[in-house]
Amino acid sequence: MTSTMPKPEHPRPQLVRDKWMNLNGTWGFEIDAGDSGWERGLPARELNSEILVPFAPESALSGIEHVDFMEAVWYRRTVTIPQEWAGHNLLLHFGAVDHDATVWVNGVEVARHRGGFTPFTADLGGVVEPGADAVIVVRARDSRHEMQARGKQATWYNNTHCQYTRTTGIWQTVWMEAVPEVYIKRLRMTPNLAASSITLEVPISRNRTGHTVSAVLTGDAERIQASARADLDLTPLLQLNIPAETLRPWSIEDPFLYDLEVTVRDGSGHVVDRVSSYAAVRSVALDGKVVRINGKAVFQRLVLDQGYWPESLMTSPDEAALIKDIELSMAAGFNGARLHQKVFEERFLYHADRLGYLVWGEFGDWGVSGGGTIGHNQKPTASFVAQWLEVLQRDVNHPSIIGWCPLNETHQVLHDHITVLDDVTQAMFLATKLADPTRPVIDASGYAHRIRETDIYDSHSYEQDPERFRIEQQGLAEGKPYINRKDDGEEYSVPYGGQPYFVSEFGGIWWNETEARQAAEAAGTDVESSWGYGQRVSSEEEFYARFEGLCSVLLDNPDMFGYCYTQLTDVFQEKNGIFTFDRSPKFDLERIRASQLRRDDT
Repeated sequence: MTSTMPKPEHPRPQLVRDKWMNLNGTWGFEIDAGDSGWERGLPARELNSEILVPFAPESALSGIEHVDFMEAVWYRRTVTIPQEWAGHNLLLHFGAVDHDATVWVNGVEVARHRGGFTPFTADLGGVVEPGADAVIVVRARDSRHEMQARGKQATWYNNTHCQYTRTTGIWQTVWMEAVPEVYIKRLRMTPNLAASSITLEVPISRNRTGHTVSAVLTGDAERIQASARADLDLTPLLQLNIPAETLRPWSIEDPFLYDLEVTVRDGSGHVVDRVSSYAAVRSVALDGKVVRINGKAVFQRLVLDQGYWPESLMTSPDEAALIKDIELSMAAGFNGARLHQKVFEERFLYHADRLGYLVWGEFGDWGVSGGGTIGHNQKPTASFVAQWLEVLQRDVNHPSIIGWCPLNETHQVLHDHITVLDDVTQAMFLATKLADPTRPVIDASGYAHRIRETDIYDSHSYEQDPERFRIEQQGLAEGKPYINRKDDGEEYSVPYGGQPYFVSEFGGIWWNETEARQAAEAAGTDVESSWGYGQRVSSEEEFYARFEGLCSVLLDNPDMFGYCYTQLTDVFQEKNGIFTFDRSPKFDLERIRASQLRRDDT
C-alpha cells in the first residue's frame, strides 16, 4: 500500500493553528462482520490488514474494496506526539466516521459519536503527553438494521436506481492539533452588510481572569480593515466595523474573502492562542417571491451535486477533484448547487467561498417518512436533530451557503394525527432558525412541507415534456404552484403561502451514447443497463432540445427565483449527468451554458 499521505491539506480552513498533524495514510484495519471485536480482544492487538485513510473500505482507493455489508470495522495506528508540543493539550479530530464511532487511545476510551456526516473531537488530556506514543483504536459500527441518516447509501446489496455503494467507517481526514489550556473552540461570524460589519463570537475552552481576545481583519494588500478587543468571557463578542467606503461584499462576481486573525492573550499580554481564518460580508434576503443577495435578485441556476467519485465514493480522491467539480459546474452555466444527501468535506465549501459558487447546505436523510420500516422508508429520530445541529455549527460561517435544507423528500400524508416526522421536521426547522437567523430555510425539499412558516416552498418534477412541464408550472402566477401529491391526489403538504418558490429537482434526462447506439443496433431489444427519469431521448440533439425546453419553462417564469437541475455527474447506474461519473464531458458545454443564460438575472 502506498505510503504517500492522501489529502494532506488542513481540513478546517476557517480555524487553523500552526501546531497540527495530519493522520491520513496507512492504518491497521479489520472487518468485524459480526460486531464481536470487543469480545474477541481487537482493541488490544494488531489488526489483520491495512487501509488507506481517509478512504472508506468499500472504495478502491482504500486498498480494501469490500462492498458487502460490514456491521463494524476497526482501525489502529500508533502516532508519536511531537516533543515540541510540550506544555499543550492534545485534540484528536475526525472529519467524519460512518456511523457510530468509539475511540480509544492507549487503552482509554476518549470519544463516542453517532452520525456519519459530522465531525467530532477527542480531548487527550491525561491520556498521552507530547513525546510519547499514542495508540489510536477506532471502532465504527454501521448496521443496516438500525435507523440512521445515511443519504443515498443502499440498505440492500446492489446499487439500484438512486441508491449507491455504502460508506463505512472513516471517510474524512483524521488529524491532531496542540492547543493551550485556554483555547478558541470555534468562531461564529455574522455579517451585517447594511452596517458594514461582522459580529464575531469566540467560544473558548475556559475563563481566565485578565485574559483578552482580539481580532484583526485584513483586506487588499494585507491592509487592516477592522479590529476589536474584548475581555475573555465564556463567549466573547467582538464587533468588526469595516469602513463603508472600502467594503467589498462577497458575491458571485467578486467572491472577496477577508483574512482574519484571532488572538487570546493573558494578563501580561503574552499570546496564549492564535488562529487564522477568513470572513466575508454578504446578505441574503427574501422580498416577496424573490431571493436577493446583497440586495440584488440573483436567479439561482443550481445543479444537483451528490459528491460521489467512482474510485473513492463519498470522499473526494484529492483536493483537485473538489475544485474541478465546481469549475465544471460553472463551465456548464450553473452558478451553484444543492449539495445533495451528504455533508460535503469542509474544503469543498472553502473553494465554493473562494470561487463565488452558491450552495444550499443539506443533510443526508434519504428515506425518512412518518412510517415504515428500515430501508427506503424509515422514521427519523432525535439523532437527526443532533447531527443537523453539528452541521450548522461546522458550516455556518461559509458565505457560499445561501440556504439550508435539513430534510429531503419526506413522505407523510396530511391527517389529523401528529407524527414523529412532524416533530422532527419542526425541531430541525426551529433549530436551524435559532442557529442561523441570517439564511432562508426550507423545511423539506419536495413532497411533505409540514411547516407553514417555511421560508422557501418548492416541488420536485421530472416531467420530461417541456410543454406539459410549462402547463404544470404555470399556476405559480396565481399563487397556485405545482405541489407534489400522492398518485391518488392525497396531500403531503400544508398549503402554499406565497413564499419564494423554485423547482428544486427537475430534468434528470438520461443520456449514454454507447448504450443509445447499442439500443438502436439491437432494433428494439432491451439493452438498458442504466437509468434516468422518464422517457429516454434517442439522440444527443434530442437531449439539447429537451434540456433547453425544460430550462426555458423556469427561466421564463418571472415568479421563479431559481431551479436545480438533476444532475452534475452520472453516479453509478444513474446516467443523467451533464458529465460522466469520471467527469468526462458528455455534451457541448457551450450549448448547455447558452440554454441557461436567457434570463436577465445574474
